[in-house]
Amino acid sequence: MPRNVVKRLAAVLLCGLVVLPGGAAPAAAASRIKDLASIEGVRENQLVGYGLVVGLNGTGDSLNNAPFTRQSLQAMLERLGMNTRGANLRTANVAAVMVTANLQPFATQGSRIDVNVSALGDAKSLQGGTLLVTPLLGADGEVYAIAQGPLAVSGFVAKGDGASVTRGVPTTARIASGAIVEREIEFKLATMNSVRLSLRNPDFTTARRIAQAVNDLLGQPVAEPTDPSNVRITLPQKFNGNIVDLITDIEQLAVQPDLPAKVVVDEASGIIVMGQDVRVSTVAIAQGNLTVTVTEDAQVSQPNPLSQGQTVVTPRTQVTVNTDDKRRLGIVRESVSLRELVDGLNALGVGPRDLISILHAIKAAGALQAEIEVI
Repeated sequence: MPRNVVKRLAAVLLCGLVVLPGGAAPAAAASRIKDLASIEGVRENQLVGYGLVVGLNGTGDSLNNAPFTRQSLQAMLERLGMNTRGANLRTANVAAVMVTANLQPFATQGSRIDVNVSALGDAKSLQGGTLLVTPLLGADGEVYAIAQGPLAVSGFVAKGDGASVTRGVPTTARIASGAIVEREIEFKLATMNSVRLSLRNPDFTTARRIAQAVNDLLGQPVAEPTDPSNVRITLPQKFNGNIVDLITDIEQLAVQPDLPAKVVVDEASGIIVMGQDVRVSTVAIAQGNLTVTVTEDAQVSQPNPLSQGQTVVTPRTQVTVNTDDKRRLGIVRESVSLRELVDGLNALGVGPRDLISILHAIKAAGALQAEIEVI
């Protein structure tokens, strides 16, 4: 083998490069079915509850402005055998809070979940507080978990006589493993004879590719796309009724997703995101800036000494109009790629704000072969 060929081969191996035959470009990255779709029925459930946080260092609710905190405090004390009806409660160490959590799928009784705590009244900070026993309810009104424990607050407030400093949000907190699951949500996955995959980004082509990948793996037509969002899979006989093994094998399959051409525009922040399949027909673009400046200048007219005149303020307005005539008409060729489109618009000196208006104008002219979504 010639020495120069050996050197080139060694350089390739050291750099970790892969040379494809014929100079072909590497295939587009594929994603696992586990990342493209979810199993129908395997989902979280939201829980919510109302409770009290105690132990605050004078940063709790003012009971005069938060009557629900006063009522909750009195009801809690009555349950503990103390009658405070008609008493003048002035404590500032208690805060009413809303507690939220996500109940994980297949969570068993006795397992723990994380909870988030948010102030409901006018509390200044939840730092150093402890959440008292709080039932967490599901959408059906049943209690699924009980939360209690000390709060972990990431923000803080420091105040003085003349200044104050606030970092983060001190009125929200989190309790890691702060709730115990008391009721399980029944979902008998092991007894199912079929399962349905729900695509996170619905698409006909992606659903068909997933079905083909599953059928190629199992060697029989057990997967069928029913619509752009779902692929139904029937349990083959060779799995002996164990659908968990089937899902495990399917989740690791790699599929190339296909997405529609779309341009997402956030006009509030000027952010523009364009997909790789965005194409533009031949169109000419001219972009120029018109700036109008209005300046107000007050001029004082002073009368002569010992005269009967009065001092008068006369406003003077100056209007200046500037136009950028240096920019010329640019032509965007047909079926350009995303990179070529961005390079061409950058060559015209187009900023994000102007680019949003240009994209809308190209779409109105029928030359933008993509959907524009404004968020």
